[in-house]
Amino acid sequence: MTHILAIDQGTTSSRAILFDGEMKITATAQEEFAQHYPASGWVEHDPGDLWTSTAATCRAVMEKAGLKAADIAGIGITNQRETTLIWDRATGKPIHNAIVWQDRRTAETCQALKKQGHEARVGDLTGLLLDPYFSGTKAAWILDHVEGARARAEAGELAFGTVDSWLVWNLTGGRVHVTDATNASRTMLYDIHRGEWSQELCDMLNVPMALLPEVRDCAADFGMARADLFGAEIPILGIAGDQQAATIGQACFQPGMMKSTYGTGCFALLNIGETPVASQNRLLTTVAYQLDGRATYALEGSIFVAGAVVQWLRDGLKIIREASETQPLAERSDDGQNVVLVPAFTGLGAPYWNAECRGAVFGLTRNSGPAELARAALESVGYQTRDLLEAMRADWAATGAGNGGEGDAPTLRVDGGMSASDWAMQFLADITGAAVDRPDILETTAMGAAWLAGQRAGLYPDAAGFAETWALERQFTPAMDEARREGKYAAWKRAVAAAQAF
Repeated sequence: MTHILAIDQGTTSSRAILFDGEMKITATAQEEFAQHYPASGWVEHDPGDLWTSTAATCRAVMEKAGLKAADIAGIGITNQRETTLIWDRATGKPIHNAIVWQDRRTAETCQALKKQGHEARVGDLTGLLLDPYFSGTKAAWILDHVEGARARAEAGELAFGTVDSWLVWNLTGGRVHVTDATNASRTMLYDIHRGEWSQELCDMLNVPMALLPEVRDCAADFGMARADLFGAEIPILGIAGDQQAATIGQACFQPGMMKSTYGTGCFALLNIGETPVASQNRLLTTVAYQLDGRATYALEGSIFVAGAVVQWLRDGLKIIREASETQPLAERSDDGQNVVLVPAFTGLGAPYWNAECRGAVFGLTRNSGPAELARAALESVGYQTRDLLEAMRADWAATGAGNGGEGDAPTLRVDGGMSASDWAMQFLADITGAAVDRPDILETTAMGAAWLAGQRAGLYPDAAGFAETWALERQFTPAMDEARREGKYAAWKRAVAAAQAF
């Protein structure tokens, strides 16, 4: 058994990546699937698409590499978080489409809970804010809108899960209903201090506890993938939500280390150690990983639209055909214009948490065109990251770890598809005034899932040994003068204020 199979089930595609015994990539397979938008602000997936695309890419990557089940020591899973599914325990059939993390349909429910005075208690127990982003209100919505679902849930006939649970259920033929601590911590139903589902939260959100999966460590025995899928059974040994998996893959095992992943959204996590700290700046406190029964926590800032803004240029405006065209287009833009795009297509995430805000463009002139919009799209990701860094720097100072000055900026390690853009990463360094480190291996999310499974299988080293293998590909250092940096950021802040006032 010389390889680990990593499943990376994302928002727009499913991927399978094989890693060898040296943690090097052997082969990759990927399959995109459809997004469904049944109403404004609503986003759904067909659960069947999530499963069939995952199974297909796993078989495809094994065939591409010429490997059989006997060659694979274990499977590691990483997944889009907060996306919510409920299915029949007897048949395995979903009762509704998956409600995606980006979906805002429960905004009114969250507002009502806030008015009832529940937000502080939710924050105390979960480290989260009352926002439709999280799974709990999504699960309640499904139960309330599918005929007979609530009674069936209370009778124990239905199962709730985030995407990891759904995949394990299907991989094991319905034998195992589990999740890990990182995914559980994103549901708004899990007490991150006690490390267990909360009856109080379930009652508050009207979600029966009979729905919920068993919670395990990130590296654990999650059952066996059935033999008819791959020719023989393969143990499932690792699970972590995608942003936590990237934190692991970036070897951010020490407090003060930070990673920022640029996929469909952008997610920055700062390791804060084994004691959860409540954010004073509207960030989230979450489980970074849990190993050997001990949780390590992180502060997290979530941006809903990062790479998705490039998809909008391609699919919405149709000014590019491929994502790779964005950088050269931005490079041709008129530097004298300051077009600012606020990509609040599904609301604003941290630190604003405004579910009702929608996207806006400011600073257009008669000469503004595709190049200026492409530049504004890429810059919007840098601006949003700076918003997160400002909040993290203040919270990090509050822990007593620093005074919040420039010298206390966390180490910023980047990954995800957009991190491959030199232009975007240089602007990120310029607008934040901080060095940006890009690793040799950008597949850090899959790497994190692979390491969890590989070390559980005895194939890979422990956390300290794994951290020694992290290698820098390029460091981007700030080249923009401070006056220009602060002027551009001030324009961004004005644009965000205007978008929220609309």
